[in-house]
Amino acid sequence: MKKSGLMKIMAIGVVAAGFCGATPAMAADAACDTVVFSDPQWTDITSTNALTGVVLEALGYEQKVETISVPVTFEMLGAGEVDVFQGNWMPAQQKFVTAADEKGGINNLGVNLKGAKFTLAVPEYVAAAGIKSFADLGTHGDEFDHKIYGIEPGSPANQLIQKMIDDGDFGLKGWELVESSEQAMLAQAKRLERDQEWIVFLAWAPHPMNNQFDLTYLEGGDDYFGPNYGGADVYTLVRDGFADACPNVGKLLDNVSFSLEMENTMMGMIIDDGMAPNDAATKLLKQDPSVLDAWLDGVMTKDGKDGLAAVKGALGL
Repeated sequence: MKKSGLMKIMAIGVVAAGFCGATPAMAADAACDTVVFSDPQWTDITSTNALTGVVLEALGYEQKVETISVPVTFEMLGAGEVDVFQGNWMPAQQKFVTAADEKGGINNLGVNLKGAKFTLAVPEYVAAAGIKSFADLGTHGDEFDHKIYGIEPGSPANQLIQKMIDDGDFGLKGWELVESSEQAMLAQAKRLERDQEWIVFLAWAPHPMNNQFDLTYLEGGDDYFGPNYGGADVYTLVRDGFADACPNVGKLLDNVSFSLEMENTMMGMIIDDGMAPNDAATKLLKQDPSVLDAWLDGVMTKDGKDGLAAVKGALGL
């Protein structure tokens, strides 16, 4: 576990000693019967919450998911009203991390996903017409109806887009940011794509949109979204003191990591197949239980029994 330079992190020796010396009494996590997760209504975080939740519940805990925006998530983590956020996309959420670091009250358990990306994209037929960079947008305002489609109000990505518009960068002065849910944004993209109309919208990986659309991610947005097309790592945050109060759950959260392929598959089950998140998570873990060995290394059930055996038993493995 690394100490973050921007966040207050528990020292590695303390954590290791606490986890390695865990006893059944410690595993009971007496004050941790219910673990509260945040979901900003992003399918990737819905997916990772469900995967973690299925394992948690097999260990004897209850998971509660609060549907709240990213800014509210940071406020509630700092206030101790939310325990876990598995969707800290960096560097897109840097300003929230910096503010949280100044106030204290949030701990970073490390990266749960590598290789993500997050920036503006257009359909391939728009790119073929010459739109391959942020710098190409401003001179084609009429074709785009002077609109950029974002996600839910208050999201860090929307704030970046709005700043870009307000500052008039890339010739975008006077353009409109269209805010909506992830699902509504993608539905609009599908409608416009059917008629070969132009659209520029927020896109990211992991997400099944990368298989549903022929997308071109735009170059030149490094000052806003970071290099490598908004290349990102995703971190797991917990409220201050959570890993001390709930060392067994803390160990699980520290162990859990995901892959782009896993999340793409999981999100496809939810979006394309209409599966409930927990059902999709259960199906995915039963199809590929290999991740459980690492996730449950050193983790027990809430009442101190073998965690890996309990989870495999609950999944019928």
